[in-house]
Amino acid sequence: MKKHILLLALTVAFLGCNKTDKNEDFGKLSEDYLKGYLDWRPQLGVALGLHEYDGKIADYAKASIDTEIARLKDFDKKFSEIDSASLDTKEYYDWKLLRSNIKNELFSFEDLKVYTKNPMTYAGAIDVNIYVKRNFAPIEQQIKSIIAIENEAPKLYEAAKANLQDSLALPHIQLAIEIARGSASFLGKDLLVALKDVKNDSLMKAFNVANTKAIAAINDYADFLEKEKLSKAHNKYAIGKENYQKMLLYGEGITMSADEILAIGMKELQKEQAAFNAAAKIINPNKKPIDVYNDIQKEHPTAESLIPDAKKNLEAIRQFLIDHKIVTMPSEVRVKLEETPAFARATSTASMDTPGPFETKATEAYYYITPVDPKWTPKQQEDWLASFNFYTTDVVSIHEAYPGHYTQFLHLNASDATKVQKVFGSYAYIEGWAHYTEIMMLDAGFGNSGDPIKAAKYRMAQSGDALLRICRLCVSIKTHCYGMNVDDATKFFMDNWYQGDKPSRQEALRGTYDPGYLFYTLGKLQILKLREDFKKQEGDNYSLQKFHDAMLDNGMMPIQTMREVLLKDKTIWNKIL
Repeated sequence: MKKHILLLALTVAFLGCNKTDKNEDFGKLSEDYLKGYLDWRPQLGVALGLHEYDGKIADYAKASIDTEIARLKDFDKKFSEIDSASLDTKEYYDWKLLRSNIKNELFSFEDLKVYTKNPMTYAGAIDVNIYVKRNFAPIEQQIKSIIAIENEAPKLYEAAKANLQDSLALPHIQLAIEIARGSASFLGKDLLVALKDVKNDSLMKAFNVANTKAIAAINDYADFLEKEKLSKAHNKYAIGKENYQKMLLYGEGITMSADEILAIGMKELQKEQAAFNAAAKIINPNKKPIDVYNDIQKEHPTAESLIPDAKKNLEAIRQFLIDHKIVTMPSEVRVKLEETPAFARATSTASMDTPGPFETKATEAYYYITPVDPKWTPKQQEDWLASFNFYTTDVVSIHEAYPGHYTQFLHLNASDATKVQKVFGSYAYIEGWAHYTEIMMLDAGFGNSGDPIKAAKYRMAQSGDALLRICRLCVSIKTHCYGMNVDDATKFFMDNWYQGDKPSRQEALRGTYDPGYLFYTLGKLQILKLREDFKKQEGDNYSLQKFHDAMLDNGMMPIQTMREVLLKDKTIWNKIL
């Protein structure tokens, strides 16, 4: 009997050691993959708050790209050989994230061919913005990092010209030229404004030399695209149905067909337009809905009160979360609402700038709103302020700060999410959550203080933003799976989003290079479905706060995977909607 017990104990000990060894093997493999991943993408490392990558930039030479592809394939094989059943829960989800990331990266390299087919890949590659907008090191050290990056510009753009195939998609060429010219302008104007108070003459002399060199290299790249590529351009920018399905699968674990998602999107479009019209009818039954919408936009702050008014309401929105037990706020630290820095105003209306999850010095988070430029015409100033009408501004604050992106950031930092979960984030989870919070907050009573007209104005403002995101979903699929062109996509936005040609065309053009912008709406719908299933599961133990905390405290994984984490019944985890 003792002999059998001893044998059993030795077997259990052996199995335990074996599992521990496998866990250690997986941990080392994960660290090795992350190091190689960030070594090739050092600017991402800086954004994450890992400052050993300061002053470094990716090497886009063909040999370097080939080496990275080989590395990805090697790790794909190694991770596929891991026995996932031997991993603990956190390691298992890390394993899933890493495998998806590798598949997605290889998809970008080999199927989408972003380094040979898309000139936009390189257009804004000399990005030194982070070194002037976040003070994670003394300014002299930041300037040295900028110099090191700018000195690499000629080499980078020579590699870009060598990598790109002869004929490229026209919208991508046009947008790449625009981005490159904008990048050169930023370096020649806005960057100089940001560094104007630096007194170190010798350092600034070296910076000016590097900056001039970088500007010349970027403009030369734009000239190259204009002279060598525009005349040979084509309009074959659609990635095709097969690649579209890979994008859904590798990025988000979604197995539904594009056709099924499009059908859902068109149904959502009709539903949201009905909500838009119903809100308009409450506000003024004697006017067309679009005219009511335009009237709402006239209710806006003055140029002087734009930032103060937004600040005042931002705190009220945060307090609403606490009073109504919407979500736990894991920190008392507020986001700082400020004017967008002068050097970043050309491309931003409102934005959230949170530090990386590993940042230890420049830990402030900024919610930026771009103010009125006094040099604008009265019409331009009025149009700008109309986009920040009182109702839309609050909806944007919900999306960007409470309980949107800033709250996501606070929970991620406060959670016990792994390093892998802090590095890799799902497009549908990140943007889907922020978009979901807009309607969720109104459903919870925000903006409804007993005045039905005021509540309807909030609903109409939010509905306008929702229509934009639903149109993105439909246009993304129609463009990349059915060959919709830019003109037809522009018309689709104008007809269904109720905006003019210019903003509609911008959205249509974005769809040519960002098919993933369907994930704003798709992510929101996935979260709504998950909430419904979680509520059924929890019964009397359910609360909105419990669901939201669970959503936010498990990293930034795809919502399909989040279903596995939150739902006990694994047989239904793959049902999206």
